[in-house]
Amino acid sequence: MQRTLTLFFLLLLLLLTSSLARAQQATLSGTIRDKKTGEGAIGATVIITGTTQAAPVELDGTYRLMAAPGTYTISVQSIGYKSLTFPGIVLREGQTTTLNGGLEESTQTLGEVVVTGQKQTGTEVALLQDLKKSEVVVSGMSSDQIVKTLDRDAAEVVKRIPGVTIQNNSFIVIRGLAERYNTVLLNDALTPSSEVDTRSFSFDILPSSVIDRVLIFKSGAPELPGEFGGGAVKVYTKNSVLENTTSLSVSAWHRSGTTFKSGYQQSPQRSGTQWAGYDGGERKMPTTIGTEPYDSQNPLTDAQLLQAARALDNNWKPRLSTALPDLRASLGLTRKYALGRAQLSNVTSVSYSNTHQQYQVQRQRLETGTGNYIYNYSDEQAQTASRLGVIHNWQVRLSDNHRLELRNFLNQYGTDEVTHRTGLDYAQGGDGRARDNYALHYQSRTIYSGQLAGTHELGAAKNSTLTWQSGYNYVLRNEPDYRRYRTGSDVPLPGDPAPPFQVEISQIGSQQDVSSYYSRLREDTYMGSGQWEQRLSGRDTTRESQYKLRAGFYTEYKERNYASRFFSFVPARPGRFNYDLLQLPIETIFSPENIDPNTGFTLREGTGDEDSYRADNLLAAGYLSAVAPVSDKVSVSGGVRMEYNRKFLRSGLGSAAPYEEQRTFFLPSINSTYNFNLRSLLRLAGSVTLNRPEFREVAGYAYYDFNNNALIKGNRDLRTAKIYNADLRYEFYPTKAELLSVGVFYKKFNDAIEQVTGSTTGSALELGFVNARSAYDVGVEVEARKGLADITDNRFLQHFAFVLNASLIKSRVTLSDDEQLAGNLNERALQGQSPYVVNTGIFYQDDARGWQVSAQYNVIGPRILFASSNTQNFTIFELSRHVIDLAATKRVGEHLSVRVGIQDALNQHTRQYYDSNRDGKITGADGGAFARFRRGQYSTVGLTYQF
Repeated sequence: MQRTLTLFFLLLLLLLTSSLARAQQATLSGTIRDKKTGEGAIGATVIITGTTQAAPVELDGTYRLMAAPGTYTISVQSIGYKSLTFPGIVLREGQTTTLNGGLEESTQTLGEVVVTGQKQTGTEVALLQDLKKSEVVVSGMSSDQIVKTLDRDAAEVVKRIPGVTIQNNSFIVIRGLAERYNTVLLNDALTPSSEVDTRSFSFDILPSSVIDRVLIFKSGAPELPGEFGGGAVKVYTKNSVLENTTSLSVSAWHRSGTTFKSGYQQSPQRSGTQWAGYDGGERKMPTTIGTEPYDSQNPLTDAQLLQAARALDNNWKPRLSTALPDLRASLGLTRKYALGRAQLSNVTSVSYSNTHQQYQVQRQRLETGTGNYIYNYSDEQAQTASRLGVIHNWQVRLSDNHRLELRNFLNQYGTDEVTHRTGLDYAQGGDGRARDNYALHYQSRTIYSGQLAGTHELGAAKNSTLTWQSGYNYVLRNEPDYRRYRTGSDVPLPGDPAPPFQVEISQIGSQQDVSSYYSRLREDTYMGSGQWEQRLSGRDTTRESQYKLRAGFYTEYKERNYASRFFSFVPARPGRFNYDLLQLPIETIFSPENIDPNTGFTLREGTGDEDSYRADNLLAAGYLSAVAPVSDKVSVSGGVRMEYNRKFLRSGLGSAAPYEEQRTFFLPSINSTYNFNLRSLLRLAGSVTLNRPEFREVAGYAYYDFNNNALIKGNRDLRTAKIYNADLRYEFYPTKAELLSVGVFYKKFNDAIEQVTGSTTGSALELGFVNARSAYDVGVEVEARKGLADITDNRFLQHFAFVLNASLIKSRVTLSDDEQLAGNLNERALQGQSPYVVNTGIFYQDDARGWQVSAQYNVIGPRILFASSNTQNFTIFELSRHVIDLAATKRVGEHLSVRVGIQDALNQHTRQYYDSNRDGKITGADGGAFARFRRGQYSTVGLTYQF
């Protein structure tokens, strides 16, 4: 780490030296005002005549223009004003020349001017202007900001936004609320969940290079989905095209502790398609078993199970190799075409990555009462991942008033995970039992999201807008042949030799012991939406002062099929079994000669009818809203949204009653804005939102998570949570590209849904879902984006900008009566809540010399990973972790740029600990790590070529 940091700072020193060594430019600055009103002449442009160098006049009338030393003629131009001309203006090296002016209105009548163009939404200035004009409380990040970082995917991008954290490197947490409380929309369509056990969108599947902007709406509105607590996240992919471009990026990445290290673990089964993110069939179930879900009325025969046992691959240990550097590549294309009067544009991106990581994980579990270990393990965990992603977007501008868009997103992602577990298991008492266990886990995910949308300006005065959208989402998650086995050896007495490890065989079958687990999930979602907006005359003819009436609908139908099966090797006939076979190692114990219907092994299926389910969900929503710009200073918007939702789930267990919930909610909201002046405003908002149980959370089957050594179960008694929200925020915009804001918020939850720990026999933990009676969340957020260009005359310092996002949050939960047990932690924060979040960054950007350098810092406060639901288990906390990322990009020539950087330079441990003394925090008095690990510092060098 020290060597890598040294190299980076040497590069930074080279940057500083080369920049300071160059000749300084001259600066022209001043103020341009309207002579009649004395206000800043917003929209005017200061131009060096005969060149392309120009600077816009900001909101306060100021401007700043850099140029080479010399004598110039300066002109000031603005539509509706007489032009100003200043000849003979001398600009001297390293000095600032002040030039002020006043514009007079032109008495000449302007003819009709028609300007047709495409708004660029991905710039930092465009984003800030959208935030300022927004009717609700919203934060965001533009593609301009994204390219200044080393962020690879949307998960890393959004953690730069105020109040946002990331769990498990994938899932978003807003204002301390876990992923289940946040709704994600991709191009205004609700995203599919790629996980079986959680309601979430895996942000790491979306590469940062295709993101146009990310907006996080933190107050409710009738036009937004009614189901969110922390925020509604809207991710927009790039769609508009200014010119034809082609770009190719290739980067290699090095992870400390993994790259070029021998002993890297990968599954022994190697598919020829694994590089593309899916299994080619090498891990599929034996043909004797088939592909249909388990049916207790038609179980497999003994002969079929015996045949399947002989057909299964007999490789239970990983193959070892040397880990190669990670590879990431992307190809981007933008094209525009003219089809008669119509304008056609296309944005296409193809991205690929192949990554590796291997690290040590300390895992322990404590016994309540005594605090003794139930187990104390050390895991060697490796994950090889391949991802192929495609973005293919089309836009057709039929005329200035009609636009159609087709957006397509496809992601294929495969992970090959191997875990080697060693240590002591004390579940059976005594001195413990030594363990040497393995899990081989491959899974693939296919996600497609497509939308066809239209925008139409209607009426002679263009005072009506119709927008509509139809969409389809597809998710396929395949988990073929998830293999797990345990071996054990009794701890010897002092001086005695250690007995050999024996493969542990269950007499009745178990997911933990020599088992093969298969699961498949398919989800199809169909959606449609539309909105009519009617604008009415306001105080003047500008669009901002018009009153707006809106009516719209959103409907979505989702169906999911999930099926899982697992099989274990067991003695075929315990009375006749040859127990000498148990002395054999895992490499030979299940050899063909040991698969025997009498004296050897066979397969036993442990699947139950409840291990599969079919589910569907119908959501139908409609809303009415209005926007009233009451005066130059006051604007009010609000309305009501009605949501009807029917959720239905039937497990494969025919005797079990299906789960069904039908609810209709009316969700009012109001947002108001008070503008102190053109640069500052105050927002006040209130709304009611929801949080519904997900399919997995009400499904009754149990899933064994080897890594966390936990059984995950659903709870069919979960209830929908109702959330009351209030927000107050002050915003100040020093310039078009700068923002300072501070806000406070409050949330009241009824029936908040949390993930909690329960008890099981043996060493495994149980994870489930419950409703807390109520909870509240109160916090403050601060955001600042500020450059130094208008603060200093130093040419070098003028290229610096700073970003600060910080949140401070307090939460408390009121538990239900059955959870308020003696000795349990009854006064605690909401599960998943971080008490504070800080993101800050320093950016250096010199376009003339082609340099970009950034240093960013992130920390999140300690939070509850899993809450305890009874006195038999402890609450598990995840402690704070400091992260520093460094990046530098240098343009070489007109087309090539070189990028180097370090992510997670500090490489601090991820620490998840038990609150063993139940005092609501982790101190020296607490013992035991649920998990403790660090993934390694991540450094890169990459090339981008713009054709």
